Amino acid sequence: MTSTTTTLNPDDYSQLLFERRDDGVLLITINNPDKYNATDEQLHGELARVWNDVSRDEQTRVAVITGAGKAFSAGGDLGMVERLAGDHERVSHMLTEMSDLVYNIINCEKPVVSAINGVAVGAGVVVALLADIAICAEDAKLGDGHVKLGVSAGDHAAIIWPLLAGMAKARYYLLTGEMVTGAEAERLGMVAKALPRDQVLDESLRVAQVLATGSQQAIRLTKRSLNNWLRSAGPTFDASAAYEMLCFMGPDVVEGAAALREKRAPKFPSAQS
Repeated sequence: MTSTTTTLNPDDYSQLLFERRDDGVLLITINNPDKYNATDEQLHGELARVWNDVSRDEQTRVAVITGAGKAFSAGGDLGMVERLAGDHERVSHMLTEMSDLVYNIINCEKPVVSAINGVAVGAGVVVALLADIAICAEDAKLGDGHVKLGVSAGDHAAIIWPLLAGMAKARYYLLTGEMVTGAEAERLGMVAKALPRDQVLDESLRVAQVLATGSQQAIRLTKRSLNNWLRSAGPTFDASAAYEMLCFMGPDVVEGAAALREKRAPKFPSAQS
């Protein structure tokens, strides 16, 4: 493998914490627990670019990512959603960044383990499910709630949910926006393991240590081969991301955001007679 000279600089990040463990394991913690690690513009950008830094970092063999507090990441910050709605410049930037988030995880040279310690929605579930090995709390809830907000399922859903859960279940959860528990996600094959919440991080670090002490070229090239399944679905993802951003230019998302803020059921303009 080609050697690298780049070292990840934690000071380049404000909402991600980094802790180096033995054998080249890098523990990354999404750190905005007061807001259940919801993704605002800053965190979304950091989650998109960190995987390039991990891939080039000479000290890292495996990355483990988890969330501070009770949640992994509780989806998009409502303020960010409201700022995006109808703003062509912001929407265009988000389309690029959304693609970077998905493809940078897929193309990261190093294996990624997600320790899903709680709810994972929006960009959180992107990272949770696109990780090479996902270990989830049995009582965690995972979901893609885009349709409940009034936008189509973009982010990551079209590229990975049918492959993990099968088309019937993917259609059900993505069209209804319902959540799936960690235990059910394991049954469906969406995560590798579901465990009691207090065991998730320890088991994730154990698996990471196994990967970090194995044949690095063999493991990295196996990841590269397996992720060709995702790369082959790239056009489907690209279309879904564009469709989601198109929906951000329409009226339904404005009503969806307002309903969330007011804690009421939405009355989408497209569903009114």
